[in-house]
Formats: sequence, C-alpha cells, structure tokens
Amino acid sequence: MNNLNANWNYPSNIRIGAGRVNELAEACISLNIRAPLLITDPGLSALPMIDEAVMGCNKAGLRCAQFSNVQGNPTGRNVEDGVVAYQTGNHDGVIAFGGGSALDAAKAVALMVGQTAPLWDFEDIGDNWMRVKTSGVAPIIAVPTTAGTGSEVGRAAVITDENNQVKRIIFHPLLLPSLVILDPNLTLGLPPHITAATGMDALSHSLEALCSSSYHPMAEGIAIEGIRLVKEYLPRAVANGQDLEARTHMLVASSMGATAFQKGLGGMHAIAHSLGALYNAHHGLLNAILMPYILQANQAKIEHKIERLGRYIGLPDTSFTGFFNWIIQLRSDLDIPQNLSMIGIDEQQSELVGRMSAVDPSASGNPVTFTAQQYADIFLRAIQGRLD
Repeated sequence: MNNLNANWNYPSNIRIGAGRVNELAEACISLNIRAPLLITDPGLSALPMIDEAVMGCNKAGLRCAQFSNVQGNPTGRNVEDGVVAYQTGNHDGVIAFGGGSALDAAKAVALMVGQTAPLWDFEDIGDNWMRVKTSGVAPIIAVPTTAGTGSEVGRAAVITDENNQVKRIIFHPLLLPSLVILDPNLTLGLPPHITAATGMDALSHSLEALCSSSYHPMAEGIAIEGIRLVKEYLPRAVANGQDLEARTHMLVASSMGATAFQKGLGGMHAIAHSLGALYNAHHGLLNAILMPYILQANQAKIEHKIERLGRYIGLPDTSFTGFFNWIIQLRSDLDIPQNLSMIGIDEQQSELVGRMSAVDPSASGNPVTFTAQQYADIFLRAIQGRLD
C-alpha cells in the first residue's frame, strides 16, 4: 500500500492517515479551542474511541466533555439539547465525531450557540443564511467514523423538524469545519451492512452531482473520480473491514462526494429526505435502494454523461444500460435490499411523499423537473421493485 498520509487544504484543512486522530488535541489548540464539546451519538459514546479522544484532549490540558443525545436522523430537539450542554459547560468549540448524523447535529449546535433566532430561520431558502450572527458561530473540528455523508466537508446540516415531519437543510458557509481528520482506523469496526449503506451514500452524492444540470466542471471532475474510488474500494471494504487501504480511499471518496454536490443533488435525495423524516430510515440505505429507480427516470437526460463515466471507470459496457447493470450488480454484491418494501416502507403515504419530494431543495438539482405525482410514481415503483 502506498503512503496514504497527507495534508490537504481543499475544501478545508484535511489531515488524512491511520492514527491521525491522535492529533485531535493539537488540532484544537491550533484553532485556539481550549474547552471543546465532543458531540457524537449514543452508539459511539459507548466505544473506547470516544473515551480515548476525550482523555487525550484532557491530558493535553484541554477541558473536554461529550454530548451524545443525537438520533439517527438528528432533530431540532437534539440540537437544542446540544446548545444547552455547550453553554452550561462554557465550551469554546465543537468536535463533531461520528457518522453523518452526529456531524450534522454538531455543526448545527456550533451554529446555534451564538444565535437568538430559532434554528429553522436558517433553513437553506433564499438568503436566510445571511441572518446568522457570524461572530457567535463556534469553531468546528470534524472526525468522521463512516465513509458516506461527507458532512465533514459540507456547509450544511440536515436536521429533522419533528413537529412537521420534514427534513430541513440548515446552511451557512461557516458550517464548513475548520479542520478535518480522516483516520481510517476509526472505521475498522463498522459492520459490513453499514459499510455498504454509507458507501452507497457516497456514490449517490457523486453520481447525482455529476448528473445535475448545473454548470460546474470542477465538481464534475471530483465526482467521476469519487465514483471510481467507490467502484474500486467499496466491495473491498465490505468484504474485509480491516482493509486499511480500502477504508482510507472510501473516506476520501465520501469527502469527494460532498465536495462535488455543491453542484447539486437530485431525486434520490429528494425522496430519501422525505422518507427519512417520515420513517426515520437510514439515509444511505434509502439512497442505495432508490438509485436505479431515479437513474431510469432520468435516463433520457443523463445518457451522454453516464456513457462518459462508464469509459472513465473502466466498465466493459460503457452504455447507459451497462452502467445501470453495474449498479444493480453492485447492490446485489453488497446485499442492498432491492426495494423499499424490504425495509418496511409501504404505499400508504405515497401522495405525501410525492409532495414533499417535489419541494425538497435537492429536487432543484435533478436533471428532470418531476411533479409531485411523478415523484409519487417513482416512490411506488421503488416499493414494488418495478424496473423496466
């Protein structure tokens, strides 16, 4: 394996390599954080890696505490509780440590500790982000433990408005963490099904970014290489969770996907956000299941891009059909459920899902503008497993 330790400064200050979580305390000091609040989820909170991170910071003279009241799809209440923990503990920075849910919650907490307006006032609509009191935003260090959402390099946090059963995207440029540590050692304990679902989430980000109709050639370049990394290394990471090279490349692919999707997302995420809010289902798994159904619905608009992508990633059949068949085979190899009914989602709320998806911010990036009824039809096909 080549030396996969590196320091990058795009799109943020990123430190990559096995064991680099040991630099966490030094990273805090470099940002003048002396009393960090480490925000994670309950599952990770019980693992040694969290205790080791907190103790490492404390041994370096920092006053570090942790907060872990974060759901799988973080809610506005989770953010409120995190703000209380931050303020009562007199903290001066946030360590976002965990999967996408923990990272999103932590970023939202870092935003809200200095605000007087409610969280939903900063939803990514129009120029809402300009309402933020920037002087009050806490510095953020991100340490992802899954290779999927790429939230560590994103300027947004997806938070569930539990009162209205809808996911809202909270946006501000200062939500981009100031420093990121990509340590593959932290992902070695992930079980195969979580590795697969989060890896497919990374694929969905790059794929939807590539297919978005927006003009952003730089993001497209990042997206196609991110897809190649997933093709090469996700099956390896699922087959052998101790494959450090595969784990490292998947962490990078995840960050690449989230960097690329500033170009836009699309229908996969529009429906996945809706289902996540209504059913509290795993976001990455939803994208993995929805992927072929959205690809088929978009086919006429994306064939030329998919053919170019097929050549780049080395598929034997570079046509749209060849790429589509590769996606179907990849899902099968990774034991991804074939349809939504296999994870307990039924047809009862199809009209609501359609309406929610059509107005989800991600829908604006889809290469085809689907109506609420068309989204409902795609949702029904994904429940029934109907592929042409």
